[in-house]
Amino acid sequence: MRKPRDFDAELKSLEDKARDLKARKVQQLGELVISTGADALNADELAGALIVLAETKDAGKREAWAKRGAAFFQGRSRRSASVPDRDAGGAQPQPGSAQPASGSAGAA
Repeated sequence: MRKPRDFDAELKSLEDKARDLKARKVQQLGELVISTGADALNADELAGALIVLAETKDAGKREAWAKRGAAFFQGRSRRSASVPDRDAGGAQPQPGSAQPASGSAGAA
């Protein structure tokens, strides 16, 4: 005879996994904000820029942003292979990524 399933234990396990995934997502988003230099913006500016990005339906703009994001991550992985993350994260990504992003949000 088969052992009965403990649905309560399985549900609790799934809830724990979902909570851990959400916490990891929030942490990664925070790290992304910092690594792009967007932490220099105040909360209102950052929220406004993100709202404009989320509301944009223009496929061309979204594709351009995706290419720029992919280039950011590719450049970042190359830098971290040769230089410690702390040094690369503090100087190089901020000037190149933070200024055009705020300029794009204002222009849209």
